[in-house]
Amino acid sequence: MTTRYQDVLEQLRNKPATWLVTGCAGFIGSNLVETLLLLDQQVVGLDNFATGYRHNLDEIKAAVSEEQWARFTFHEGDIRDAQTCEAVMQGVDHVLHQAALGSVPRSLADPQTTNEVNITGFLNMLVAAKQAQPKPASFVYAASSSTYGDHEALPKVEDQIGRPLSPYAVTKYVNELYADVFARSYDLGSVGLRYFNVFGKRQDPEGAYAAVIPKWIAAMIRNEPVIINGDGQTSRDFCFIENVVQANILAALAQPDGVNQVYNVACNARTSLEDLFGHLAGSLSRQGIKYEQAPTYADFRPGDVRHSQADIGKAQELLGYEPLHDIVEGLEVAMPWYTQFLR
Repeated sequence: MTTRYQDVLEQLRNKPATWLVTGCAGFIGSNLVETLLLLDQQVVGLDNFATGYRHNLDEIKAAVSEEQWARFTFHEGDIRDAQTCEAVMQGVDHVLHQAALGSVPRSLADPQTTNEVNITGFLNMLVAAKQAQPKPASFVYAASSSTYGDHEALPKVEDQIGRPLSPYAVTKYVNELYADVFARSYDLGSVGLRYFNVFGKRQDPEGAYAAVIPKWIAAMIRNEPVIINGDGQTSRDFCFIENVVQANILAALAQPDGVNQVYNVACNARTSLEDLFGHLAGSLSRQGIKYEQAPTYADFRPGDVRHSQADIGKAQELLGYEPLHDIVEGLEVAMPWYTQFLR
């Protein structure tokens, strides 16, 4: 029996569509663009290179055929500019809105810019979709597990959230509120995807706001110290990038009862930071890279939640989402890319 995802992919191959991917040069956006081009879709990309990279687009070009690459149209621009959002929205069937300023620490250091990009930029995208003639058939946006805030119950269920713990979490919750209002006020259907600690190829290991997995892998490859914030028992529901790509495509082609909803995108699992350290060292070892240092422990980071684990039952029921890889399997798939590009 085929899965819902297999059915949707076959549908897209038989009847290609035009997709807008914002943040197309970033980590998640570039993986979405690559998958869509490999499916022979038309793709419009928007990025301002604030956190995305041209070399990510070069990687996509190398991974697809010339004919597929010719189906990609890139626009350099900023979602904070309403006219830019209106221009790229014309003639698209599906919107995958990934552009945002991520990182809890970044938002604590600069809440104003985080607000401008994540709220004003998001509102510009909603308005552009509302005004487009015709309106896109779907509008999928990147929400965040940070929305759960100080709600301690596990696993996290979509309709039970706490108080936000960072400006970033506030912006992502406001996105959900705006999407709901636009659905009720303007009949603009949308789907929000609360990502949980996504990892995979093209995730930036550099800078003060790098995510833990690429940052630690880069340190291990270079035989540098690995720093664990806290006591090592902080846990996360790490989600491989291919699971996220699946969720976006399923959400874009969701049945009517699956629209105007928010979903967790994860694996319904918990991995402590100490266990993550062991998984990374083991996966690197299988690539011929030995890391024999013990981790260094530092203070907990402000704004971080202690534990995170997602209930994915809603996404399974209404979208047909089924994670393709757990953390160990995802690391095995991604590690060759990490070892090639992070040396």
